Amino acid sequence: MKAGDEVRVRVSGIERIVVVVKPITKRVSAVLAADCLQDNSPPPPPPELIASIPRRDRGAGRPTKRERRDLEKLRGLEP
Repeated sequence: MKAGDEVRVRVSGIERIVVVVKPITKRVSAVLAADCLQDNSPPPPPPELIASIPRRDRGAGRPTKRERRDLEKLRGLEP
């Protein structure tokens, strides 16, 4: 990598955009590594938006046909 390179990574559904300011060749502490990067990531979505996204309980199994149809309506995929 060289100075000015842009790195895009998606972590847990959130996109991070980082620009290399100064390349480093060996392992350094996190504080020194953070000084060599410029974070251009968009701000995270507001907590209200994250809370409004419906999620199934873990271990609840596959959604039923009725639940799938409701999800498709919610997403706007209804035929």
